[in-house]
Amino acid sequence: MAAAAGVWLLFAHNAKEPELRVASQHALRAPNGQPQLVSIEPLPEMPGETCEWIPASARVSLLQERRAASSSAESSDERRTLDMDRAPVRTIRDPNPSYSAIAVEPASDMVVVTDENLFQVLEYNRLDNTPPTAKMTEPKRVIGGTNTKTEMMCGVYIDPKTLDTYVVNNDTQDWLAIFSKQAKGNVAPDRVLATPHGTFGIAVDEAKQEMYLTVQHQNAVYVYRKLASGNEKPLRVLAGNDTQLEDPHGVAVDTKNNLLIVSNHGNVSYRDPNDPESVPRGGAEGGGRSFRPGSGEFQPASITIYSRDAKENQRPLRVIEGPKTRLNWPGQIAVDEERGEIYVANDMDHSIAVFKISDSGDIAPTRLIRGPKSGIQNPTGVTLDLKNKELWVANMGNHSATAYPLGSNGDVAPIRKIRGGPAEEPALMIGNPGAVGYDSKRQEILVPN
Repeated sequence: MAAAAGVWLLFAHNAKEPELRVASQHALRAPNGQPQLVSIEPLPEMPGETCEWIPASARVSLLQERRAASSSAESSDERRTLDMDRAPVRTIRDPNPSYSAIAVEPASDMVVVTDENLFQVLEYNRLDNTPPTAKMTEPKRVIGGTNTKTEMMCGVYIDPKTLDTYVVNNDTQDWLAIFSKQAKGNVAPDRVLATPHGTFGIAVDEAKQEMYLTVQHQNAVYVYRKLASGNEKPLRVLAGNDTQLEDPHGVAVDTKNNLLIVSNHGNVSYRDPNDPESVPRGGAEGGGRSFRPGSGEFQPASITIYSRDAKENQRPLRVIEGPKTRLNWPGQIAVDEERGEIYVANDMDHSIAVFKISDSGDIAPTRLIRGPKSGIQNPTGVTLDLKNKELWVANMGNHSATAYPLGSNGDVAPIRKIRGGPAEEPALMIGNPGAVGYDSKRQEILVPN
């Protein structure tokens, strides 16, 4: 306010000495701690170059006030800095890895899991089995650190010939990172491919040397050359209202029956077919998120089945969907081509649901692995070891990877278990929290992920 008075005096055309005296006294008023808007007035006309005399008292008062305000701000900054440096009263954080995706290479007994909590890629031996009293099983190899370009990893694949590991980032990094069998520690990937934001699952067709990636936010499947790198464009994209892709997560390829299989959470927005910007362009820039405002819907979770070479706005051949399916946040999926079965990591049902490849509509699983003996809790990853007739599951809910006979059904105990943390410690499953709330009635902390 004092500064405003001083400015008015500086430009006033015919200010009198009494007015200057009053302004000087006004400038000395101590602030009351709250900002005040006294008035808004247009500046008077000022013909010619005029510079009116201002008493020293007014100028000194304004300078003193500015210095006082600066000193107060510095003091306030010091207090804020001090507060920021204080240690938290307590911290809620999981110190153990959370297994989000899993892959097995039976010829070399490799089991690779991605850790979405500590941002690591961990390799174990297929025959590892954590004793009940042991804290954990030490991995043979750990890849992690800022150089690796890996964070919120949701998909993993092992090349059966080179043993390279392909890792899909989802939330915070838009890269597919590929590491050689020798990679270890905080190392840069041997190869990277720029992927659309929200990429989740991966499947590879070794016969055609093609790589399939699901993209959540675009409701799309991108197909690249297996050896693609940099900003290379996809060979084709499956996306559009008719595809019934609805927040796609898991993906698998059935080369025997020439099928592409996708698991969907059910969240969907619809595209404007007359808007060219609604069509995914591919590559690093992503694109294709121009949905019609207000068109979002929550549909039931589903499994959609397409021709292996499906592209653009192609309809699925079959859809498995409905309450009998028990599908609830289906994650990774795997296919047994010889038995004609689809295995689904059914996160919120704490189960592995098995369907026939020929299934369609609202149909119950042919088998369901579920129950306290199974040790399956919030499974997000599933893979098959067809050589040794084993099913492997990544359980985000209890820091474990569990193995079962391939034909298992019901509440069956695993034949082996790899734990990344103590059995008695719960998995917090805090993944990329964007906010926090407090329910004072129930005295609960709410963390959306």
